[in-house]
Amino acid sequence: MREIKGKKITFLGAARSGIAAAKIAKRHGAIPFVSDAAPLREIGDKITELEKARIEFEIGIHSNRVFEADFIVTSPGVPDDSAPIKKAKSLGLEIISELEFASGFCKGKIIAITGTNGKTTTTTLCAYTLNNAGLKTYLAGNIGTAFSDVVDNVKENEFVALEVSSFQLDHIKEFKPYIAVILNITPDHLDRYENSFEKYIESKLRITENQNGNDYLIVNADDKNLTGISTGAQRYAFSTSQVVERGAYFGEGALYFKDTEHPDKICDRSELSLKGEHNLANALAVLTVAKLLGVKNSSVCQSFSSFKGVEHRLEFVREIDGVKFVNDSKATNVDSVWYALRSFNEPLRLILGGKDKGNDYSAIDEPVKKHVKKIYAIGSSAEKVYGHFKELVPTEIKESLEDAVVSAFKEAEKGEVVLLSPACASFDMFDNYEHRGKVFKEIVRKL
Repeated sequence: MREIKGKKITFLGAARSGIAAAKIAKRHGAIPFVSDAAPLREIGDKITELEKARIEFEIGIHSNRVFEADFIVTSPGVPDDSAPIKKAKSLGLEIISELEFASGFCKGKIIAITGTNGKTTTTTLCAYTLNNAGLKTYLAGNIGTAFSDVVDNVKENEFVALEVSSFQLDHIKEFKPYIAVILNITPDHLDRYENSFEKYIESKLRITENQNGNDYLIVNADDKNLTGISTGAQRYAFSTSQVVERGAYFGEGALYFKDTEHPDKICDRSELSLKGEHNLANALAVLTVAKLLGVKNSSVCQSFSSFKGVEHRLEFVREIDGVKFVNDSKATNVDSVWYALRSFNEPLRLILGGKDKGNDYSAIDEPVKKHVKKIYAIGSSAEKVYGHFKELVPTEIKESLEDAVVSAFKEAEKGEVVLLSPACASFDMFDNYEHRGKVFKEIVRKL
């Protein structure tokens, strides 16, 4: 455990993880200071939270007080090329992520799950499966509940299923999960990595850099970017298309786990509540975690069949006059949309756009041609979306999400699906993807 009593610690960013980490610091006898450059109107009730906890803060500026610290804890939303991070580096100040900071107080075992796509569904399914098996597991991380919010409650014989982003891994030092899972790596967030896919991959792979022979690394055997990973951990794999040496795989309509020469059939694919090839891969990853922790096959199967899915991820909202509305606001990159489009047989009216992160939309040309009847482009990337798809399928720019939903409903025919799957971040129009998804659902319910 990191000794912080009496230490001055600056927390960059007043998001939920930053405030939660500052509260831990206060509880453990440190002197926390929270600094956020966002204007007062965007911080809102967070000020009350800081005042109630008697934590000093500044809003709307990063003053020199930021650097009067023993070390700095940075939030995922603060990029490395921001002025305070660059100055802190020039002063030789230690900079760590909230993930690194919180892990220093965790008495239980960490199951850390990363990847470009599927993290939220997989982490949620993992916690659900382990809790159903009687293994007390907290759900936290990039998923909505900050690691710092739960870490003081975790006991030695308990687990934390942790969704981990590349931004959180960028500033780790000693972070060491008992089980690390890498689901997949495809181009994303390249605006934060100098448009370098290699740097983004390096960031993701840091999840295993401190693991040793007592730990486990689980990787997707079908992802060419995950071959030849250097790790000190015991390596397992999962695959939807091939038999793996150790781990979980799909074959002959069923899910198997193999740790010796003889594979063990766990359940039929038809028993999975989640549909789509990407969710089959997610389930295989969780199956591997569960078996490494000794969960019985029948318990795994029961959890897989009863799991209800995740809000904002291919979430059915409502059907009106034969037109279905599906909220996939969590699809913040092109690869997520590729999977989403392939999950439907019905004709789609696709709402696409937001804050572009260097997207290559040609990656979804084929499923768009096959499945999409019309695209409604929104947000700051609307012109780019329109420019790319206008010759491929009917495409129209809309001023707002509400305009897009209303237009799609008016034009949709019975048996079609109106799908919000933006391929972009939400920060141009909304607080986050959850806010975007909730607004979408509110609009649909008012139709």
